Amino acid sequence: MPTFSELMNTQTLLPIIQADTVEDGVKVATTMLEAGLNLVEVVLRTPASIEMVAAIKAACPEMIVGAGTVTNADILKDALDAGADFIITPTITPTLLAALADSPVPVVPGVSTMSDILLAIEHGYTELKLFPASLSGGAPFLQAVNAVFPQLRFCPTGGISPSNKADYLALPNVVAVGGTWVAKKEWVKAKNWQAIFDACQEASV
Repeated sequence: MPTFSELMNTQTLLPIIQADTVEDGVKVATTMLEAGLNLVEVVLRTPASIEMVAAIKAACPEMIVGAGTVTNADILKDALDAGADFIITPTITPTLLAALADSPVPVVPGVSTMSDILLAIEHGYTELKLFPASLSGGAPFLQAVNAVFPQLRFCPTGGISPSNKADYLALPNVVAVGGTWVAKKEWVKAKNWQAIFDACQEASV
């Protein structure tokens, strides 16, 4: 099984798709693909989310499509059944980690504290999501974590923007940053695909 960082390859932005309809989600994904992004995360926060994962994979077979906001075994099963290529959680508990243990695809558990980090390490994880990054100490926290756990790699998400993403990406333990700013809710609602295309291209530089 490849690791999450291997799936990311040279892409340093994990673009997050959140849409109210399957059609809009697919259009966001195809726009991101046209802008040069080959991997996306669909957050499972709307009724259309699970179907969106399957629809994006059908419309963009060359795209790697992950499922985010996985918080229990039922959501995990739905995401895997929809064909998710990787799984991301916003947080962890022993119960959730037990459900994730047999995942056939890479998992990036969400952490926000040192105790979360150690719990994830105890379950064999070395690639983690810091969430919400800006409220959990941000880049200085990750820099401090690197001194204690240099084997870990992170994808911070939450509060990342064009103005601070470079601070995170400069750290040796950050492989990518998660971003909602490249597909803002208002752009999706207004079907402003050009704004999404431009933001994705700019973020990829």
